[in-house]
Amino acid sequence: MTLHMTPLTPMWIGILIAGYFLLLFAISRFSGKTTDNATFFLAGRKTHWIWIAIGMIGASLSGVTFISIPGVVGTDGLNSNFSYFQVVLGYLLGYAVIALVLLPLYYRLNLTTIYGYLEQRFGRTSYKTGAAFFLLSRIIGASFRMFLVVMVLDQFVLGPFGIPMWVTIATSIALIWTYTQHNGMRTIIFTDVLQTVFMLSAVGLTIYFIGHQMQLSPLRALREVHDSNYSQIFSFSGGWSDPNNFFKQFFSGALITIVMTGLDQDMMQKNLACRTLGESQKNMFTFCIVLVIANLMFLSMGALLYLYADFAQIALPGKSDQLYPTIAMNHLPVAVGAVFIIGLIAAAYSSADSALAALTTSFCVDFLDLERSKRPDHEQTRIRRWVHLGMSAMLFLVILGFSSIHNQAVITKLFEVAGYTYGPILGLFAFGLLTSRQVNDRLVLPLAILSPLLTWMLNTWSDTLLAGFKLGFLVIAVNGILMFIGLLFISRRTPKTDAVVFQ
Repeated sequence: MTLHMTPLTPMWIGILIAGYFLLLFAISRFSGKTTDNATFFLAGRKTHWIWIAIGMIGASLSGVTFISIPGVVGTDGLNSNFSYFQVVLGYLLGYAVIALVLLPLYYRLNLTTIYGYLEQRFGRTSYKTGAAFFLLSRIIGASFRMFLVVMVLDQFVLGPFGIPMWVTIATSIALIWTYTQHNGMRTIIFTDVLQTVFMLSAVGLTIYFIGHQMQLSPLRALREVHDSNYSQIFSFSGGWSDPNNFFKQFFSGALITIVMTGLDQDMMQKNLACRTLGESQKNMFTFCIVLVIANLMFLSMGALLYLYADFAQIALPGKSDQLYPTIAMNHLPVAVGAVFIIGLIAAAYSSADSALAALTTSFCVDFLDLERSKRPDHEQTRIRRWVHLGMSAMLFLVILGFSSIHNQAVITKLFEVAGYTYGPILGLFAFGLLTSRQVNDRLVLPLAILSPLLTWMLNTWSDTLLAGFKLGFLVIAVNGILMFIGLLFISRRTPKTDAVVFQ
């Protein structure tokens, strides 16, 4: 049967999005009316692990994976073809470290925000430094992810009506604030489950419909991907100067996972909402297996998009991030456009809403000390709501700034920025876990600023200084190592028994 090929109109797209958010608001009301901070921060630590495992898929993949990973498959350079899967394989090592090393530590210390570990291990300055770098990292990362959605909404929904982009950005942030303001993490855990289902369904249906247009069964379509030049995964022949070198990609993937999941309050906040350490570990192992399968789906869809563009003689867009939306909205049946829109919205909001909750939690606990405050509960709740609103405004301003500088695949730029901002956090946690030395707490902040600057200089001139070696995703590792070495210089030896409780 031939399906209708007329693209979705902006009005119908708007109706789809409105219906989707009505469903999210219904889930928000269903999740309860409790408004206390314990529910907002960690859902009362009473959530079954299976719901968190499913929801974390959507939060981890996000709109970046949904658009950028398929688009970058057919480009030259970093992550071309299926080389990104080398990074995904590294994720498995990273998740094992999180489940077996970091989660037991966090549960033993009964933390609400994971940066509380740094205070117990080193002192207040280290604690505030780690939390501050998380806030910076997550604001940048969440803003990049939301920008992808804003770009599509502006092009296909609100832009045709003459609505400026800043209104689109403000509307997107306001919707997140509305359905997360009361129950925070409790609501997000259940909305993330829904968003994961929609996002993976969108990918599966897109693969099916592309095959239908090319008169291929789903299995035959995947065979075409396997037989194409796009399916090359491993890269060993290019040496260290190759940005897709296997060892660089694999170990970078492991470090990215440890840092951007295990040392990230956003992702760990969901794990800490599990009832026990054992359930949290089950969640982590289940989640990482499904995540590998999901990334294979995204890469396969990316290859199919390029194969279909060649089959249908479609001109490739100037930016790889625009490949999926261009084909889905303009060159495939209207059903594909519909599932693409819902999948994109689900992908973006599943990471943005949890990021907003994590930013609010970190600022309230790490900087305003609400957990130690003697203020009445209703006053603490009022403060948290104001912080939640303030963080929403911050995301709006940063996304607005990004809208004028977007010039390459967002997945690359996201990891590039994260490599600099997460590096000091990696160095601090590694030093605390691997040594029993005590640092001069007052010098930690200057060192955390110096480390990314030195890493940036080394990365900028790496071709000359390192005989053609390119850091790529190893920016995180270099940054963390420089921070670790710096901490050695500002530390002193202490009896191992003084620090063993933190290891």
